Amino acid sequence: MGNKNKTISFRVNEEAFETLREIAEERDISLSAVFRDYVDTLVAHDGQVRVVPEHELKAGSASETASAAESFPPKVEVPKSFVREHERLELEAEHLREQLDEYKQYVTRLSQQVEEQEAEDVIQLEDLDGDEGEEEPFRLG
Repeated sequence: MGNKNKTISFRVNEEAFETLREIAEERDISLSAVFRDYVDTLVAHDGQVRVVPEHELKAGSASETASAAESFPPKVEVPKSFVREHERLELEAEHLREQLDEYKQYVTRLSQQVEEQEAEDVIQLEDLDGDEGEEEPFRLG
């Protein structure tokens, strides 16, 4: 079985979003990488993650600080080129989605034009009779 990536979507208020964006800028990573790091940490620690301010973490004993620094939060070095390529691909995917929407609108418009032209090309017999209404109908007898 392949390991497929899944997308998680949720909403946060504007203040929380700005704070998360600042965190991402401080760490020089994308906003999505912040969430991936958090999720990886949750999974690695079986959901038992506790947020501790840095000053409290440093206030502990030297041995606690050393072991905590090694295990929490886990750090993974990712080349900036990888992050930039990922961001470029996200932008390209968004652009392609926009193009697809434009093409769908274009096809819809063309379909409507074809339907209108087909409707114009059809001549109803009643319409022809209405034009000749001024003439006397033929009567036998």
